[in-house]
Amino acid sequence: MPNQPTIILCRCAYAEVLPDRVVSAVFEGLSAAGARFELVDDLCELSARRDAALKRWAEASDLRIAACFPRAVRCLFAAAGAPLAPDARVLNLRTAQPEAILEELLEGIPATEPTRPSEPPPPAKLGDWIPWFPVIDADRCINCKQCLNFCLFGVFALSTDGHVEVRRPANCKTNCPACARLCPQVAIIFPKYKGGAISGDEVRAEDTASQKVQVDLSKLLRGDVYEALRRRGGSEAAGDDGQPAGKASAGAEALVSLEQLRRELDIPPDVSLRPTAPGGPCRGERGQSRCCPDGPAEPPGQAGPTGEDNECQERA
Repeated sequence: MPNQPTIILCRCAYAEVLPDRVVSAVFEGLSAAGARFELVDDLCELSARRDAALKRWAEASDLRIAACFPRAVRCLFAAAGAPLAPDARVLNLRTAQPEAILEELLEGIPATEPTRPSEPPPPAKLGDWIPWFPVIDADRCINCKQCLNFCLFGVFALSTDGHVEVRRPANCKTNCPACARLCPQVAIIFPKYKGGAISGDEVRAEDTASQKVQVDLSKLLRGDVYEALRRRGGSEAAGDDGQPAGKASAGAEALVSLEQLRRELDIPPDVSLRPTAPGGPCRGERGQSRCCPDGPAEPPGQAGPTGEDNECQERA
């Protein structure tokens, strides 16, 4: 009897990017066919904490994944240190019909007596953190460091060989795609983004032509917006900041530019743009970051590389 394929079904439980009817139909179809498969709540969350399951799946001889855009899924596995083999099948629940997905997932699996599909268990409670963070498409990245230089929240860092990597995924602000909008090569993916190349769809010529990196950021900001925000204690509201007239004027100008920056880079109005200290938003003993240790950051509430719970006590 041939080896059974390893089938993974992601339901993206912490964002509404996968059609419920498609996920439900695929779940029911796999169950009815008697296929063995693993239902996961969220591949992004597993990738953020480098769950060992990703490496186990990546090493399977016949891997079939039903999730979102293949480019996004491959980057999530790569970010977790578990790159997928070229022959791994990644099927897109965001765009394909469930019948087509089931046909490929079940290919070569011997037919069995139909069974009544069971109900999927409720998603595990993750807490307040939504697994929204960027992953980098290494095939497109030219290491220009635009994302590293722009990000206010310490999400990016340099690896030991000098390449930009996502070091602290839990620092990222939910629904903010600004760094991806700035990337000249469309190499930054947010798998939970609403659509297009930023969400992991294939990159077209018009995507690179329209990237916001074409905008001169020094003109757009018209001053040091980082310093202006620090002087105002992180406030983004207009008003007197207690500084001398010249500094107050410069701060107001930078804040006007900040609103333009929001529009240009699709930054949601509820995302605070208060800068985060280089070590992360909260500090532990001896100045070390508790929730953002030096290394792959764990999601809030998960045990980090030091074994400590890294729930942020102070949010940026």
